[in-house]
Amino acid sequence: MRLTKLVCAALVAAPVAAAAALAQPASEPEQQPEARPETRQCLQVQSIRGSNVVNSQTIDFTLRDGSRWRSRLPYSCPQLGTERAFSYQTGIPQLCAQDIITVILPISGQMMGARCGLGMFERLPPREKR
Repeated sequence: MRLTKLVCAALVAAPVAAAAALAQPASEPEQQPEARPETRQCLQVQSIRGSNVVNSQTIDFTLRDGSRWRSRLPYSCPQLGTERAFSYQTGIPQLCAQDIITVILPISGQMMGARCGLGMFERLPPREKR
């Protein structure tokens, strides 16, 4: 009699446990945290090979080692997006976030345009070779 009760209890418990397991949401595959791009506060002036004004708030700098670094200005810089030329002066051999750039205006009599602060420098992925 005891054996019968035990077998009956096992037969009832097994489907309930299976149903509970099926009702559990499938565990999601573990996702890697999104890699954050490398950032810098400053670039060495002597390592800057060139720059490219992307728009009124973004400048890409190419270094002599081939790496590219983007500075997103905290605010849009008037005339930078259209003139695409700027100058800067530093008292140290580095160009840093918050340093001021001056837009160059190639019109008669006035050479200096808006003055705007740079943002942090963010490493861009390498260009694909063609």
